[in-house]
Amino acid sequence: MTDSAALDAYGEAGVDTAAGDRAVELMKAAVAATHGPEVLGGVGGFAGLFDAGALASFRHPLLATSTDGVGTKVAIAQALDKHDTIGQDLVGMVVDDIVVVGARPLFMTDYIACGKVVPERIAAIVGGIARACAETGTALVGGETAEHPGLLGPDDYDVAGAAVGAVEADAVLGPERVRHGDVVVAIASSGVHSNGFSLVRKILADRGIGYADRSEELGGAVGEALLEPTRLYTTPLLRVVEELGDAVHALSHVTGGGIAANLARVLPAGSWVELDRSTWSPQPVFRVLADWGGLALEDTEGTWNLGVGMLAIVAQDAASSVTHSLTAAGLPAWVAGRVETTARDLEGFLAGAKGVDGGAVRLVGSYR
Repeated sequence: MTDSAALDAYGEAGVDTAAGDRAVELMKAAVAATHGPEVLGGVGGFAGLFDAGALASFRHPLLATSTDGVGTKVAIAQALDKHDTIGQDLVGMVVDDIVVVGARPLFMTDYIACGKVVPERIAAIVGGIARACAETGTALVGGETAEHPGLLGPDDYDVAGAAVGAVEADAVLGPERVRHGDVVVAIASSGVHSNGFSLVRKILADRGIGYADRSEELGGAVGEALLEPTRLYTTPLLRVVEELGDAVHALSHVTGGGIAANLARVLPAGSWVELDRSTWSPQPVFRVLADWGGLALEDTEGTWNLGVGMLAIVAQDAASSVTHSLTAAGLPAWVAGRVETTARDLEGFLAGAKGVDGGAVRLVGSYR
């Protein structure tokens, strides 16, 4: 069989290799914009190359890695045919997990599985990834777009990614640094981010609400409000860590499981925190969705971030500096709790989240 005949047969099976090539051409400039001198080669190689000499300035570098996707939020992007923000969600889910240990991201790769390669759609997705990578100082060194006809519909796709960062061995953030009396600083989310969309979609389906329907409470189309991209925390947090040194003890990215579960993961065993709900007011999107679902906000605390996308555990005397620095960088931040190690009854607290033998957390009070 000739190459031409083989390609024709592959096309008849539903795979368009020429469309894949066009998608690469459309995304090349955006991807290249994330490359510094450490990235070798270019777009289209079998493997991305990153010069490990960039670690020469470290005394004892540790590599940090994370992988994630954006869940069923992609269903809303597909329904609205709006694909230029979902890439930022992916970077937020992956790279902001790396900064939790104090690591600076180095590079990232992405994977897009789709039913049919539509070059402009793929380029929009990757363009969003590239812009967010540039904002977080991460090189986008490679990726893969896989066409799966018969497995996914023509307009269906999913995205995933992985990233690698580096941190000095003696600068790793985590439970080992947390002490009695440390302050918990809450950092605002931009909205629902990329967790809990199965509940979001069920609420809308049960109420017969479409993504294109307009909502006065949400200030526009329902789907547009839900597609608000995940806030990126990496660059401002790394700046605070660098400026304040040992004052930042641990970070927690509020993703699946909600606020209490994710904070408990970075607390030492035997410690506990009560987070005061009255210190913040969840954005309208959470209140509207909960109301549509017949739920109290408290009922959704294990699913949505409810306005808190990241938490920082810092020395008490540094709390004011941390909140001021983050707020000035466009990340509203406030004191929401305090780490305690005194013995007490922990009934009603969440502990042992995601298999981690950490501390215990509960939310108290009422939201503003």
